Parts: sequence; C-alpha cells; structure tokens
Amino acid sequence: MPESLMAALAQVTETYEAARRDPEFRAELKDLYRDYIGRPSLLTEVPRFGADLPGVRIFLKREDLNHTGSHKINNVIGQALLARRMGKTRLIAETGAGQHGVATATAAALFGMECTVYMGEQDTRRQALNVARMQMLGAEVVPVTIGARTLKDAINEALRDWVASVDTTHYLLGTVTGPHPFPAMVRWFHSVIGEEARAQVLEQTGRLPHAVAACVGGGSNAMGLFAGFLDDPEVELYGFEAGGDGVETGRHAASITLGRTGVLHGARTYLMQDEDGQTIDSHSISAGLDYPAVGPEHAWLNDTGRACYEPVTDTACMDAMLRLTRTEGIMPAIESAHALAGALSLGQRWIDAGEVGEHTPAGEERIIVVNLSGRGDKDVSTAAAWFGLGTASAAPASDGEDDGDADETIRTEAGLAPGEDPAGDQDDARTDADEEVQR
Repeated sequence: MPESLMAALAQVTETYEAARRDPEFRAELKDLYRDYIGRPSLLTEVPRFGADLPGVRIFLKREDLNHTGSHKINNVIGQALLARRMGKTRLIAETGAGQHGVATATAAALFGMECTVYMGEQDTRRQALNVARMQMLGAEVVPVTIGARTLKDAINEALRDWVASVDTTHYLLGTVTGPHPFPAMVRWFHSVIGEEARAQVLEQTGRLPHAVAACVGGGSNAMGLFAGFLDDPEVELYGFEAGGDGVETGRHAASITLGRTGVLHGARTYLMQDEDGQTIDSHSISAGLDYPAVGPEHAWLNDTGRACYEPVTDTACMDAMLRLTRTEGIMPAIESAHALAGALSLGQRWIDAGEVGEHTPAGEERIIVVNLSGRGDKDVSTAAAWFGLGTASAAPASDGEDDGDADETIRTEAGLAPGEDPAGDQDDARTDADEEVQR
C-alpha cells in the first residue's frame, strides 16, 4: 500500500476497535440494522427449487430483501458510522455489480455526506440500472477506463483518490480483502448474516445444517454467512467461485481453484497471475465476482481445510437463476446464482453417493443454507440477452437459440454492442495497473 495511507489505515483500525467495544455504537448499529435495513432477513425454504433432490432441503438466507437489495448495506452502514466518528465528510467506494455502490450512495444520503463511486467502464454498461440508482441518490459515478475496466481497476482508482483526499475522505471498501483492518472489519459487519441464519435454521428445523453455501468473489457475503458456523465443525462450508467459460479455458475468476499466492490491493492471498507474477484478467458474466483475487481469510479457510471452494460456470449459474425464478418466484442476482448452482451440484453428489435419496426418512434430510446475497433486478437485461427474452412472443423456455432482432434490442438496452457476449469482450489490449496501488 502507498506509504501515504498508513496513517489513515491506523486511524480506521483504532476507530473500528474502539467502536466494536462501545455499547452505544453497537446499539446504534443494531437499531439501523433493524429499522433501516430491515433485519433480520428471512430464512426461506425452497422445496420446488430442490424438488429433484430427494433427501435434501434447501433454505435461502434472504439478503435480497434488505434495503437496497443485497447484503452490501450491512457493511456500508457500519463503515459509514465509523467515518462519521472520524470526522470524515466524504465517502468513496469501488463497485462491480453496482450493489456496493448503491449501498454506499444510500448511506451517504442518509448521513449527509458526499459520495464518489468508481466503477469499471465495462461494468457501467452491464449494470446501467445501478448506475442510475447511484446518481439518483446523489453520488458521482466515475467510469474507470484503464486495464480490464472491471472491479480490480475500480479499486485501483478508489485507492488513488484516497491517497489524494485522505484528510476528508473514508474509503468504504466493499469486500473482505485489502489491507488490515478491512478483511476482519467487513467480516464483522456481515457476521449478522451467519448469526441470524444459525438461530433461524435451529428454530425452523431443530438442528444445524449439513452445509452452508455462498458465492465468492472477494468473499464478503460468504464470510458473513460462514462466521455463524465456524465453530460448528459438523457444518460444512462451501464457497462457489466464478468459473466463467470453464476453468480449462482460462476465462474465469476462480482464484482459489487455480490461483497462486500473491499480493493485490494490500492483501496476501490467492491471486490469478502469470508466470512473471503479473495479475491477469478475470472473467465472469457476474460483475460482482469478476475479480482476480479473494479475501485472505478465504485463503486461510481453504488452506486449513475448513472450507471447500469450487468453480461454477456462467452457464450453470444462469440455469440456476432461471430455475429459482421459475420454481419459487424469487429472482436472484447472478452472483448469488453461483451459490444456488453449487448447492444443486452438492445435493446431487450426496444422492449419487447414496448418502441421501428417496429412502431418507423425514427429519433426517440434509439441509443446505444458501446465502441469497442479492436480488436480480439489476441483471434482467443480461439475463434477457442470455435467454433470448424480452418480447411478448419470446419463447418461455431457454433453448439457447437467439431471438433475432429482439435479442439485439435487449443487448442494446443492456449496453452491449450487436453480437457482443453479455459478459463483455475482454480480449482487448489491456493496460497494466499502477504497481504502487496494487501493492
């Protein structure tokens, strides 16, 4: 990290450690979680979604029902309170899918602060709805045009801004990566997810789940869920990474599955890099998972064997997105759909191994709790282009065939060029990010 940020990081650390021990801070945070965010979020069983998995029960932790539509607001409200304690008047943030940017703009409006959000140019196109939401909330949205024009590059630009404006500005990092104290601090603010889920599943079923599952990019929603079950060794922890076009193609964002140890944005973790140690571009149809590294606590959970991490392809996650929407009337974010696809795969493995099935007695089914980290409103244009939907005559089934002019209309509305892949063309020439910021 730049030397000029060391004092700011020390101030954030000191303020965070003092605040978490302060009963008044904790009480205010709890009140905002309840009265502003709408916590506790629900735990919903989805039997039709898992109807093909006899002996398996799937529950969703409904972070999609939070104010602003995702888990991101948990951390944002907490850090905004810290920023106010530090006397900061401006919030800056990075965003990929736009949900963290929307949450940050929301908190800035709530607390009367200025707000600037950095977003990769490619992501501003595939998440145009969230760009408009941020602007409606009063935030300045800055498209980042360097590098791959995605989340990694947005973080780089936010760090540059922080270097230049540290006296008045707090960088509200949105995931469990970056320099200390961000990984631990973001996990702490999101731990409410796992704490609630643990109590709710015990209340509804009388026992702990066999497994909990979440999507993993940087990994904040997963760490929030995992936090409630880390001390329960009988509960398996599963993180599902963005497998993109398939890890064998090189177009993916599965940094734990195929990455190597490196340093990015102030964290030593698993990183997608070439033989010379240079960060390589990631790919995912999901803007929020399109990041070439992972939070260092996830790297530790993987290395110790406490959690398992697996890639999920774009195709599998989009199929799971449509399946939940059609069977339960719940439209998940594309990010969350990776965890849904992973849960289906996990349940099928148990059945194939004979561990559960039609023979499983009632009350002895294996339970999976999936973190539904966000809702899919922001992804409708991408999904419509993927499935060829968007007109009254569009076929209801996803047979993979294009719908001609209608499909191109959807692509245009989604900010995609005619014939462009929904996830964007990442085969352009790339510009290396500033090395000082990446370290």
